[in-house]
This record gives sequence, C-alpha cells and structure tokens, in this order.
Amino acid sequence: MKSILKKFTLGIFALGTAASFSAQKIDAKAKNLLDAVAQNYKSKNNVYFKFVYGTGAGKTVTKTEPGIFYSAKDKYKLKIMGTEQIFDGNKIYNISAEDQEITAAKPTGSEQMFSPLNYIEEYKKGYTVKYIGKKNVNGVNADQIKLIPTAKNGIKEVNLFINDAKKQIVKLEQFSTDNSVSVIAISDYKVNQSLNSNMFNFDKEQYKNYIYTEL
Repeated sequence: MKSILKKFTLGIFALGTAASFSAQKIDAKAKNLLDAVAQNYKSKNNVYFKFVYGTGAGKTVTKTEPGIFYSAKDKYKLKIMGTEQIFDGNKIYNISAEDQEITAAKPTGSEQMFSPLNYIEEYKKGYTVKYIGKKNVNGVNADQIKLIPTAKNGIKEVNLFINDAKKQIVKLEQFSTDNSVSVIAISDYKVNQSLNSNMFNFDKEQYKNYIYTEL
C-alpha cells in the first residue's frame, strides 16, 4: 500500500522533468485553452474533485483506484486507497494508515506534486503541444491536446482532455516509453467551499503510534 503514492507522485506526474534540448512547437489553439484553464484554477480560493487513477500497459488500463483531491492555492490534500498525502506549502507528508507509517520530505525537482496546474503550465517546459480536436469523454464534448516531450524523459506522449465551457480538465493520459499507461479521470468539481482552517496542516500528535521518517 505505501508504494501507491510513490508511484502516483513519480509516475504520471512527471511532466516537469523534461529538458528543452530541441525547439518547441506550441499550437496557438492549444495554448489558449491551457492558459484559460490555468487562469480559471488560479482564480479560485480552493478546488475539490473526485478522480479515478488507472494504470496498465499499452493503451489498456487494467487497474483503477478512486480518490479525492482538495487544493487551496499552493497547498493540497489527496486521499487514495486509505492513503493520504498532504502538502502544506513546505513539505509533502505521505500517511499510510495500513502500515502506520509517515514519510515527510520537501518536494524536489524530480518529484512532481499532484496538481492540475502541473499539466496546464508545464507544457511551457520542453513539450511540443498540438490541438487534436473534439472527443467524447464520459459524456463531455472535450477538447484533446497532445504533449510530446522535446527531450527524452521516459514519456512518449501526454493527452489532456478539457471541458472548454467550464475551463476544467476532465481526463489525462500518459503513455511512457516502458509501455506503461497512466490515466486520471476527473469528476464532481466543487470550488470556493468553506474548508476547515486546518485542512492542509499536518499534526504529528495525531499519529503517535506511527513510524515517522524525515527524508
């Protein structure tokens, strides 16, 4: 169980690790869509959504895990399969109830945090970006955008599916060079809710029986 969030964080969320060794080509329509979505997220005090995280090989997803996500500006909390991850703006805390274990670490350049903004802004750093067209995604007539890295980073391509009317991401697909696929399907958006002031705080006193490791 404790490996889920490690894979979750370092697997599909790896957009920021590419270096810009070759020229980028950014489709104007794709750029406008991504910038509009980024602005929409930034304008909100907080965001909540449900998601299903799927993994598999080739183009086939063979395993899925449901989860929920909260964010407020640069802080976030996510829960998936009984495991919780909190970023308080300084450190990432991975909390496994099953293993009664906590790891804490400051994010590094190679570790991407779970945030929609990783996808809608990291296209500026070493990706060729192309607008593909419309595709039905879970009942939404979504705009598909393809990102292809300009340098080797373990990723073949990433597809983003955007609800243009609401300026929200509804699905993400990442295809890696090792033939693995990771998919996130997002639903049930809520914004600007009244959240507990301690929502994104980590209180070590609540986990006295847990093994705590500072990385």
